[in-house]
Amino acid sequence: MLNNSHIYHQTLHDLKKRGIDVASVTLNLDNMLVAKDKAVSGPRKSIEHLFKQNKVDYIRGAASFVSPTKVTVELLDGGKSELESNNFVVATGSEVTPFPGGGVQIDEQQIVSSTGALSLQTVPEKLVVIGGGVIGLELGSVWSRLGAEVTVVEFLGGIGGAGIDEEIACVIRLDHSFASGKFKLHTKIIFAEKHNGKVLLHAQSAKGDKDETLEADVVLVAIGRRPYVEGLNLAAAGIELDTKGRIIIDHQFNTSNKNIKCIGDVTFGTMLAHKAEEEGIAAVEYIKTGHGHVNYNAIPSVIYTHPEVSWVGKTEQELKVEGVQYNVGKFNFSANSRAKTNLDYEGFVKIIAEKETDKVLGVHIIGPNAGEMIGEAVLAIEYGASAEDIARTSHAHPTLSEAFKEAAMAAYSKPIHM
Repeated sequence: MLNNSHIYHQTLHDLKKRGIDVASVTLNLDNMLVAKDKAVSGPRKSIEHLFKQNKVDYIRGAASFVSPTKVTVELLDGGKSELESNNFVVATGSEVTPFPGGGVQIDEQQIVSSTGALSLQTVPEKLVVIGGGVIGLELGSVWSRLGAEVTVVEFLGGIGGAGIDEEIACVIRLDHSFASGKFKLHTKIIFAEKHNGKVLLHAQSAKGDKDETLEADVVLVAIGRRPYVEGLNLAAAGIELDTKGRIIIDHQFNTSNKNIKCIGDVTFGTMLAHKAEEEGIAAVEYIKTGHGHVNYNAIPSVIYTHPEVSWVGKTEQELKVEGVQYNVGKFNFSANSRAKTNLDYEGFVKIIAEKETDKVLGVHIIGPNAGEMIGEAVLAIEYGASAEDIARTSHAHPTLSEAFKEAAMAAYSKPIHM
């Protein structure tokens, strides 16, 4: 939906200046939703094929622990099955966090979660997004590009969610090319009510000194996700939860029962598929060999808006709290040949390096292809590279990745082309 809505928006607003005239551009939302469904079903079938190829038994159903070594499964096709093993890995993921206090009830029609927001049958005239994190920004971008007037309401003073660099967050909020409409920060929603086909959101300033009412055709509740443990009967397996409802694990992914490991959204850390993938590999390595490892400092994050945002490692605000001395190197895409030629040059690359050693501590990118470019930064952090190491590595010309090289140069000396 992000990709196809961007193509639609680009066709309407960008192609003419590139010498491409397109007449009678219209949105076929029904077909766009069909394309979305195909995009989901394809990888799912591929995973089923991998199961067969690797002789993995695949049982579809809802599992519940009977004991630390046994689960019963209510099969989707009917009936029950029991499985016994000395080793289990819990990877049940997360679910949408409901609105606290019940003041906003999700019906997946007019008041939707991220699930419902991916299946709206018409483009709402006005969309209010509660929550300025990754999901709110991405889905707000989708429907804004398709024609909705979008307002993002965030209780905190910044957007982008936990881990984002504050400078990047400020650029997102001010950058009109994000096509995400208006931002109302330091604002909390008290409750919602439906009236004459609209949703009225009663809002209040975070300090509680100002009230207002927002009107919307559709409201997206995007205040986060929580671990999904419903029906697992964890007590029967001796598995404990922390105060946030996450399964408690040790450094080897063991739960409070050593025979059962846990990975992904249902335990601590960022809720990212690639984080869970690394944990899954490490957990099985521990079972098989007794050794495994995940470098959590080298797990990248991406916001798939336009321009894209990506980051890995430390932010400036974190390093200030830790008392670490550092240098910052920045390079704007407006000075990059490929970006300028493509007329897509919003944003910059920012590299943070330790002052004494020049070791790369964090990389933050807002701009074209940021989600792909961050891979080089992850590799640099994984191998303990210095900014000079990156700067002295040849990057093909003309490519967007040259901005990464120039930012590294700026971190220890100065860039050549800016």
